[in-house]
Amino acid sequence: QVQLVESGGGLVQPGGSLRLSCAASRGFLGYYAIGWFRQAPGKEREWISCVTASSGSTYYSDSVKGRFTISRDNAKNTVYLQMNSLKPGDTAVYLCAAGVPGACRSKEYRYWGQGTQVTVSS
Repeated sequence: QVQLVESGGGLVQPGGSLRLSCAASRGFLGYYAIGWFRQAPGKEREWISCVTASSGSTYYSDSVKGRFTISRDNAKNTVYLQMNSLKPGDTAVYLCAAGVPGACRSKEYRYWGQGTQVTVSS
């Protein structure tokens, strides 16, 4: 079992950047595919990115491709989401989730963090 803690959210102006972290307070993230999701008020949760457990292959939704970068540092037991060129439409609670090694394709996520708020506003 793994426990996930997100951090790094905050208020940023349009065009700015933030780096979110997803750390494991218990367990080893390297065994899992890690996905990032976001949920804005009144909207469904949206998958935005994933990194595989083994090869570190990465996947992105069209809404963030070219602006966001997911990476993992197994030595630090942490996965990052670098977010650049932020827009007001990126405002949401961002959550990370750990899944089976093939979760980037199967969407089988088993463990979820509590989320961190990102607000993009001038």
